[in-house]
Amino acid sequence: MISIVYLKQKNRDMKKSLLVTIAFVLSAFLIHSCNKDNGNPPILPPAASLTIDFDNFESGKKGDIPVSVPKGTQVSNWEFAADAAIIWKTIIYPPLAIPVAAFQLAINNTPVYIENKTWQWSYDAPFLGTTYKAKLTGQISGSNVLWKMYITKDGTGGYSDFLWFKGTSKVDATSGQWIFSHSPQNPVEILQADWTKSGENVGMVKYAFIKTGDPFKDSYIEYGLKTGTLNAYYTIHYYNSLYQQFYDLNVEWSTSLHNGRVKCPGHFGTSDWYCWDSNFLNVTCQ
Repeated sequence: MISIVYLKQKNRDMKKSLLVTIAFVLSAFLIHSCNKDNGNPPILPPAASLTIDFDNFESGKKGDIPVSVPKGTQVSNWEFAADAAIIWKTIIYPPLAIPVAAFQLAINNTPVYIENKTWQWSYDAPFLGTTYKAKLTGQISGSNVLWKMYITKDGTGGYSDFLWFKGTSKVDATSGQWIFSHSPQNPVEILQADWTKSGENVGMVKYAFIKTGDPFKDSYIEYGLKTGTLNAYYTIHYYNSLYQQFYDLNVEWSTSLHNGRVKCPGHFGTSDWYCWDSNFLNVTCQ
């Protein structure tokens, strides 16, 4: 005969098991509901929103094809445009190379939800033989997304969670703005980049120098693509330290043929265009 004590104990065990099962199912339901409520992570701005194409104005290169560029006045039009472009390349790329390279890897990683409509991408970012730790956060705020890129370097000369750049973008990633600091050793804001996307491509990137107290402040370069034979352009406003004044110039060129033209009244003394051909040689503008 089964004892009454045994039956009572078995009944208690069954109730306990049932309660554990209910608690487990309820917890799973709540977790699923919370994750569902989080929605989808924000759309990453395109990596091209951080970069400007300088290939057509690198010394000794025609696009990505090495060529022998003759020296002298016969290439002076291209050389003048190239000098202005390379000034900006040396301003933008050295301090921003690490965080920009790290951002470009975010697309290969899966974000996790943190809190308060904020998602985080965390991953290793190798660059020139050193592996950095990148942490990118994106917080949805109305019709915008607030972005922050933190970089960590271990070892000698290292730093932890340095906020290298921040910014905002539209939730559909069609436009936005970035603000960059110079470096962990010199954490001052130095550059602002505004960008827009047209179709599948970034149509415009404008870098402005914003470092307070520097004579170069308020200088900028705008790069974009457009229709026509000369399908790429720069609009440049920069401080010429040699003459201690600001110069304004416009540059247009073909990304396939590499010919182009430049206009700068402060340098040429007129508002006319000055052209070069596919070999960078000066030619009369048509």
